[in-house]
Amino acid sequence: MVFAGRYVFTPEIFDYLVETEPGKNNEIQLTDAMRVMAKERPMYGWQIDGRRYDIGNKFDYIKTNIEFALKRDDLRGELSEYIKTTAKELS
Repeated sequence: MVFAGRYVFTPEIFDYLVETEPGKNNEIQLTDAMRVMAKERPMYGWQIDGRRYDIGNKFDYIKTNIEFALKRDDLRGELSEYIKTTAKELS
């Protein structure tokens, strides 16, 4: 079984996540839940191509939100101006 890459899991993974004790950095690790699930039942996944967004920390969460907001027609203009203004103030 491959535990790397980008996968979409069946809903049963959530049953295992609920039972998973926090690990590294006191966070619940998906790989720990996967390991237990794979021992108890078949585990299916679908590998997908695309970008992975890690929103497990505050900075990456903010970056992801900005990136997605910049792709939206209703937010791009106002957010772009805000970023430009803020960047000038930091200089």
